[in-house]
Amino acid sequence: MIFSSISFLYYFLAACLLVYFLVPSRLKNLVLLLFSLAFYFYGEPVYTLLMLASTLSAYVHGLLIDRTRGTKWSRVLLWSSVVTSIGLLGFFKYSDFFISNVNSLFSSDIPLLRLALPIGISFYTFQTLSYTIDVYRGDAKVQKSFIRLATYVTLFPQLIAGPIVRYTTVEQELSDRKHSFEGFAAGVNRFVIGLAKKVLIADTLGLLIKDFTASGDRSVVFAWVYAIAASLQLYFDFSGYSDMAIGLGRLFGFHFLENFNYPFISKSITEFWRRWHMSLGQWFRDYVYIPLGGNRVSTWRWIRNIFVVWLLTGFWHGADWTFIFWGLYFALFLLLERLFLAKWLDKLPRLLSHLYVAVVVLVSFVLFSADGLTGAAADVGAMFGFGNLPLWSADTAYYLSSYAGVLIVALIGCTPLVKTVAKKLYGYRLSGRVMNVLEPVFHVCLLVLVTAYLVDGSFSAFLYFRF
Repeated sequence: MIFSSISFLYYFLAACLLVYFLVPSRLKNLVLLLFSLAFYFYGEPVYTLLMLASTLSAYVHGLLIDRTRGTKWSRVLLWSSVVTSIGLLGFFKYSDFFISNVNSLFSSDIPLLRLALPIGISFYTFQTLSYTIDVYRGDAKVQKSFIRLATYVTLFPQLIAGPIVRYTTVEQELSDRKHSFEGFAAGVNRFVIGLAKKVLIADTLGLLIKDFTASGDRSVVFAWVYAIAASLQLYFDFSGYSDMAIGLGRLFGFHFLENFNYPFISKSITEFWRRWHMSLGQWFRDYVYIPLGGNRVSTWRWIRNIFVVWLLTGFWHGADWTFIFWGLYFALFLLLERLFLAKWLDKLPRLLSHLYVAVVVLVSFVLFSADGLTGAAADVGAMFGFGNLPLWSADTAYYLSSYAGVLIVALIGCTPLVKTVAKKLYGYRLSGRVMNVLEPVFHVCLLVLVTAYLVDGSFSAFLYFRF
């Protein structure tokens, strides 16, 4: 089940809200847990048991770590928790990757396991890890209620594609959260905006990407249009999901942290990664980079730390060499900026620094979206004229004119322009009153339009489901 579907919007969510607000406070977590398990079971019947096993492991390890605090067994139990969580993730997500590479390297014939990837395993594994690590560090109190901890891990708004919600973020709200009409309305508005970003923009850009893939009349310009479309599709798809998750969280009284902050307005790659998938970047910073020593070590150890973090960041996204090279690609630019490039960028006009970021990011997401390293080399090479491609073609003109509208909307929408204008209008008395009337009308119209698209069958799964 996905958020952008009629079954979720008008059946599952409606039923969940009705039951949730009818039951007394002491049963609200249980209602969320049961509906979250049903939500996951709808798409992953067997792997629901795997998620519960992962949750039970975190629960038991947390209790034992707390009980043995101050002894050597506490650290042993922490490592037991880490090995268990990473082991489950590694087995189900990376087994065939390692087997394939061993077969290629040693000319062996080990059969592949061909396991289906459990949806959301990368996300809920990082959540259970953050819980046990924070309990060990003393940053979080141990959760003695299995229902509360299971509610945190399985909470359907953020279960299958993030953001990665840390236990400490919702620790208090798991036992005592406030509900209000204002919070509910804010959640609905945020959810509708995210839904529109996914269905109206990301899915339409996906059609352009399919047309590029199927086209036999490519050109250099078409390759760049594809790069722009692929990057914007990923942004609107994933940030749209994050908006929906944050909005759904507000409906039930939870306050999840932001996951995107207009990354395409960045003036450096360092700034870009402070704005893109922020929950993932903060997780690796707090649980990998800083424990390795961060930047408070020698230059060579710091360089090692950067490459380790970004190797893992790339590998976290998928069991393919394209993701590993994608992570190392960003590590290289982050190192260069820290060593000397940032000083040059500060002296450049803003337009040139933005252009630098745009080129680096567009190339990166072509690599990210490619079908293997061979496909990545071909797609990136096409952007720079390799393969004897012409600069322009008939297909380029046709598809560029056909999708010009959504490209313009997407380019404007990935900046804070609309938000800035709306904020200024709210700042004036007369226009503020008009905006108070128009905003809910606008959101209702968006929901009606999205529903029309969904009834027509014009929807697709979220891109981050595969991670």
